[in-house]
Amino acid sequence: MPVDVIGYAFAATVAAGGVLGYVKAASTPSLVMGLASGAVLGIGAYQTSNDPKNVYTSLVTSGILMGIMGARFINSGKFMPAGLVATLSLLMVARLGMRLMNQ
Repeated sequence: MPVDVIGYAFAATVAAGGVLGYVKAASTPSLVMGLASGAVLGIGAYQTSNDPKNVYTSLVTSGILMGIMGARFINSGKFMPAGLVATLSLLMVARLGMRLMNQ
């Protein structure tokens, strides 16, 4: 079974972004939500690694992140970090959606 390296990398990126938000701005919500989202995405990557058809956890979590961070990007106009996370989430939704449609 192939390991979902992209899924694990995305999970690590989101978690690291939460930690970085806490370090730079002392933002506890960034820390909590970044680590929680990263953990759920890690679980989703694990599920996808064990069963390539089981993309639902990662797909839903990426979709929620895309919506929340996309709205924050539109409101602030700042690409970092909201625009980056929204873009990466969009790419993950597209990737997982394609995988789901090809089943």
